[in-house]
Amino acid sequence: MMTFADLNLSSWLINQCNFMGLKNPTPIQQNCIPRIVAGDDCIGCAKTGSGKTLAFALPILQKLSEDPYGIYALILTPTRELAFQIADQFSAIGKSIGLKKCVIVGGMDMVIQGLELSKHPHIVVATPGRLADHLTSCDTFTLKKIKFLVLDEADRLLEGHFDEQLKVIFDALPKQKQMLLFSATMTDTLDKVKDIVSNKAFIWESEDISGVATVKELDQRYVLCPSDVRDSFLVEAIKTFRVTNKDGSIMIFTNTCKNCQVLSMMLNDVGFKNVALHAMIKQKDRLAALTQFKSNHIKILIATDVAARGLDIPTVELVVNHIIPNVPKEYIHRVGRTARAGKGGMAVTLITPSDIKLLHAVEDAIGTKLTEYKVNDKEIITILTQISVAKREAEMKLDETDFYEKRMINKRKKLILEGKDPDKIEEILEKKKRYKSKKKDIDKNE
Repeated sequence: MMTFADLNLSSWLINQCNFMGLKNPTPIQQNCIPRIVAGDDCIGCAKTGSGKTLAFALPILQKLSEDPYGIYALILTPTRELAFQIADQFSAIGKSIGLKKCVIVGGMDMVIQGLELSKHPHIVVATPGRLADHLTSCDTFTLKKIKFLVLDEADRLLEGHFDEQLKVIFDALPKQKQMLLFSATMTDTLDKVKDIVSNKAFIWESEDISGVATVKELDQRYVLCPSDVRDSFLVEAIKTFRVTNKDGSIMIFTNTCKNCQVLSMMLNDVGFKNVALHAMIKQKDRLAALTQFKSNHIKILIATDVAARGLDIPTVELVVNHIIPNVPKEYIHRVGRTARAGKGGMAVTLITPSDIKLLHAVEDAIGTKLTEYKVNDKEIITILTQISVAKREAEMKLDETDFYEKRMINKRKKLILEGKDPDKIEEILEKKKRYKSKKKDIDKNE
């Protein structure tokens, strides 16, 4: 069996891997590390949980140790939590060489981040939006000397949402650099990916990535339920799972920040202690929630898709899709939070009659048929009223808070950056809202 010593890595890196209990490289590490060390651009595509972060972190740290300076490598990633996780992995491996790193993401103090960047850390891990903000607002640091640019979850970064920010960042980078792009689902953006790397780029795709996009250790189920009692079926699915697994950690995914917050409040109210993770929560609270969940202090995490990609939480034993995602690729990322590194796990998706087409699209994408997860219908009837009341109370409490204030602030900031008058835009939106309301009343009366 291959070891890290077979990958042309320095002895100090091999010692660090051994110290962390890493004995044998995964396939993506075996194939990509030697090529990156040799100086090639690299595109790596493998199932979630296959060790992609170390596939680029180890060769970058090896090269850095030979010629240390800052800022040496830039790692871009779509979500804040993933940025912190990647930075932690770099810190753990690079501790013995005095690695300096910083994380540049939204929701944190820009002045403090600017000071960190001005000290030229070796590694910068960033989300595109906040890094672009720094590049356009200050000149205390430069990215013109970086040796490596990494796009982690490259398909998400290149699907269009970050195009403006990426243009700002790419304009600030040197022409000569090594490009490393990694993801679990790259097939639909592979052509776009190839456009930004050199002709000599090494492309490695896991042999089983195109057939079954989820691991064989994952038990994938569905629960068929009417849409108006979906939440009662969710509670019953959790209770059913708890019969055979009293302590396993559970991740519940839903589609919007509001749904996520309401679900969290409702489940806490009916005795399922949990934490929430979504874009409307302050960054320090998001990190605190994730820490509580990772440490097994809290056993249930309710999240939007900000937690769907890349997060490595080894103890997750059940993923529940409260609402099935519209894009099969997001299903793959969500359920990839369990059954990691050869361990078993279960994914349960709540399906209403209107979701059948989406279910079939998911099954086609993963090459696997989901089987039914049996819950007790009689129990649903007994908890129906309690769940409905708890949800209504949660919605009322949420309406009394400043939950939507952050969204309005972000919307105004975006309009100002685009050179538009936010007050005029809001005035137009308010008029449209009043018109729609008035039209609704007229239609009712007719």
